[in-house]
Amino acid sequence: MPLDEGLALYAAAVEAGRLGLPLLEIGTYCGRSTILLADAARAAGVTALTVDHHRGSEEQQPGWEYHDPETVDPELGVMDTLPTFRRTLRRAGLEEHVVALVGRSPQIAALWERPLGLVFVDGGHTDEHASADYEGWAPHVAEGGLLVIHDVFPDPVDEFTGQAPYRVHQRALRSGEFTEVSATGSLRVLRRTGAAAAHR
Repeated sequence: MPLDEGLALYAAAVEAGRLGLPLLEIGTYCGRSTILLADAARAAGVTALTVDHHRGSEEQQPGWEYHDPETVDPELGVMDTLPTFRRTLRRAGLEEHVVALVGRSPQIAALWERPLGLVFVDGGHTDEHASADYEGWAPHVAEGGLLVIHDVFPDPVDEFTGQAPYRVHQRALRSGEFTEVSATGSLRVLRRTGAAAAHR
């Protein structure tokens, strides 16, 4: 994530933290963006939640551009970013401000019942995964809360990296439930201004 996008995410988290509700991220990976949410959560006295199965997204698998061999479990031969994520939090001194929800986003969302001050969508980049993240978590954004979507690329040339998040962004705007607040690089911040389906 470029610096300007990270700063925009942090600013959104600080603002959303004022609602006194948890801040949730979908797509933990190794925890860099989690640190931003956790620091904002610490200042606001709320909890940062992060959802990931820690087996890597499509583009992080072996043979793809974003694959990091150091994230592969040597015993099992599969990706496991959870140990790296835990080290990241420990080094940042933010462990007590984060709850890691380890599993697939739709499964965890199906069990979730609380309103959230912020939902940061930064998981899988296929239509299936991006849509499931939106459908599962956007209804939990509280009134006045923020929906933040990363890797929004309107240009069709970016089909693999950002068209699914772009389509989710457009869907959120069309829903009438969200209004765009800011755009920084590929990061979009939207505020819930319409009724939340899950908490009507």
